[in-house]
Amino acid sequence: MRVNKVAIAIGIIIVIVGIIATSNQKDNRMKIIEEDALDRELTPEEEIALKIQEKYDAIEKANLEFKYSPKPAEWITSGPFQIDRSEYVLGEKIFGRVGELGPEEKGQIAFLNPLNSTHYSIYRTIPFDGSIKSTFNFYFPPVLSKVGEHCTVDDLIGDWRVVFRGTDYPNLEFKITENILPGKEDDYEPIC
Repeated sequence: MRVNKVAIAIGIIIVIVGIIATSNQKDNRMKIIEEDALDRELTPEEEIALKIQEKYDAIEKANLEFKYSPKPAEWITSGPFQIDRSEYVLGEKIFGRVGELGPEEKGQIAFLNPLNSTHYSIYRTIPFDGSIKSTFNFYFPPVLSKVGEHCTVDDLIGDWRVVFRGTDYPNLEFKITENILPGKEDDYEPIC
């Protein structure tokens, strides 16, 4: 009985030693393959795959640093005019809708970005004429522009206003934060 236990123990030890020896051989083969891969030049396909992986890794890193999830639509309203949120990150589109304009309502939706705490500049205008079209949607992402002298993200972030020229509807306000939508970082590098 005791001989059987000793034989079983010796058998188990031999199996374990065999497994360790085999795994060391596999590890050594993997090291040789990795070293061979590092010493040779990459093919164009491998270079493209590597660049894609680097971009993907950068996006994943940005996602971890800035946990982005779009805020749900709030629909801030002034008369027939609406925008979908009160706060946006750079790269998000400002989505709006205009519904049931009267035939006599005509003017412009003016998006004003802050210059400082008291002054604004016109970023974009969208004309409307209820006699031509009583309902429509619009959207745009605030972007850097040499023409509009919006050269850095500092020119876009802050508390914006939406003014409805030609009407008595009250202004709307929203904020653009300094955060950038993951994957859009290159779009917000200084351009001037």
